[in-house]
Amino acid sequence: MADEPAGAAAGAGHDYPTIDPTSFDVVLCGTGLPESVLAAACAAAGKTVLHVDPSPFYGSLYSSIPLPSLASFLSPDSSPSSSSATAAAAASDSHTAVDLHRRGVYSEVETSGAIPEPARRFTVDLVGPRVLYCADEAVDLLLRSGGSHHVEFKSVDGGSLLYWEGSLYPVPDSSRAIFNDTTLKRMEKYALNKFYNVVKEHIAATSASADERGEGDAAAMISEEDLDLPFVEFLNRYKLCPKMRAVVLYAISMADYDQHGPDPSEKLITTREGIQTIALYSKSIGRFANAEGAFIYPMYGHGELPQAFCRCAAVKGALYVLRMPVAALLMDEEKKHVVGARLASGQDILCKQLIIDPSYKIPTLDVPCDDSNSNSPRKVARSICIFSKSLKGSSSNVLVVFPPKSLEEQQVAAVRLLQLSSNLAVCPPGMFMAYLSTPCTDASAGKQCIKKAIDALFSLQDSDGLEGHLETTSESTNDVKPTLIWSCVYVQEVTQGTSGSLLSCPMPDENLDYRNILESTKKLFADIYPDEEFLPKKSAPAYGDDDSDSAE
Repeated sequence: MADEPAGAAAGAGHDYPTIDPTSFDVVLCGTGLPESVLAAACAAAGKTVLHVDPSPFYGSLYSSIPLPSLASFLSPDSSPSSSSATAAAAASDSHTAVDLHRRGVYSEVETSGAIPEPARRFTVDLVGPRVLYCADEAVDLLLRSGGSHHVEFKSVDGGSLLYWEGSLYPVPDSSRAIFNDTTLKRMEKYALNKFYNVVKEHIAATSASADERGEGDAAAMISEEDLDLPFVEFLNRYKLCPKMRAVVLYAISMADYDQHGPDPSEKLITTREGIQTIALYSKSIGRFANAEGAFIYPMYGHGELPQAFCRCAAVKGALYVLRMPVAALLMDEEKKHVVGARLASGQDILCKQLIIDPSYKIPTLDVPCDDSNSNSPRKVARSICIFSKSLKGSSSNVLVVFPPKSLEEQQVAAVRLLQLSSNLAVCPPGMFMAYLSTPCTDASAGKQCIKKAIDALFSLQDSDGLEGHLETTSESTNDVKPTLIWSCVYVQEVTQGTSGSLLSCPMPDENLDYRNILESTKKLFADIYPDEEFLPKKSAPAYGDDDSDSAE
């Protein structure tokens, strides 16, 4: 967990250590999750790795930080990393130094209410809301690399809820849940269960190898033509009611944008993409004996994940230096290739590949660089809330999904909310935290959507003492809304990773899980070392116990 804002690490007069050796295969600046996974993969491949971070802790944009430090992290910071160090360093005939600058990642910060004491007992994620599927690749990488021995998980025990027509409904994500759901009519249950059975049969058939497939498997498989259809068109064949279509599209397949909009675009998910996520969801239920449902969450916050991979890299020989900013790029004489980095200490480090975190501005250089996706104006509006009563009865941790148009007609993207409790060691007993997010291109519209979701589920502390009521259709009705004690709403920029002589990792995105981020990370590794295996299972150090069947 982080203890200081990043700017505190790079103060003038710092007694920086001298690094020996001065040449590495790979130098990484920033210990976010992609950089940390890359460090572990490079070290496992036998490469020499130097991993530095300007902060005194691990995580960068993926950190978990004490709540009192949040304001410092969200403040814009586009100052040079260490211009004085660059200027003071001796010039070299063989390379040229080009200053690196940080950029502001967060904007439109707005807080309300007072942080309850003790404030430092609250630990907030910069990437929330975020979970791991029990069966997703992030968990597999932790197991393969040995990182699972450095992090503990708890399940999202309350499952998922759908916000629909002003009420919260449990998400029926299995045949058993469908027939136990008292809010569904008999024909609605039949239609949804029929759809799930078709998908399950397809998943089972495609999981078998080509040699093992029989005629029945071939008949059960959904055709390639249907797999390439927009998923919403495929769903329409099963005559699901609007609420159940919303369940499948937004609460299980995790579509971000309105799939029924009048303006079809690349934001429509295909049947193939929808079924892939349903398969992941289904495989996640029951994978770990002590995990309820499909989702798990790391104890102490998501900042534990990059730290776990950094430990794996260190075991394989990677060298770690915190409180060490990179002040400048070292270029060859023609300024066409990055050959190393100048540290804030003034020391020059040479490397074959330099990797920086996305909070650094990439200078305009004659450097080969694949930045085809880096300039898209993507944003994600986020919020952190503190309250003292669970949104769902006695459940500690629960996910809530607001489909497009469920809050207002202008809502074009889903809003997700993740409630967390003290059993994850992120807040004091008796308190709860919630993270909300929604993708947006306009910051004001994104924040407005987040505020609508907050208003739908919470009553304000200063609303003349009268708390509203929220109708639920689970265990009880007319439950009193939790009172919002404190909240922060802000907007985060989202950029993709870039590859080339200078490599930049992806920022935290708008998704609920890490699939896209890890896919980008694997692609970056393949670009650097196309002949090396990415974190092979044999890379994990030997431990006396095996936690492959446990979420903890």
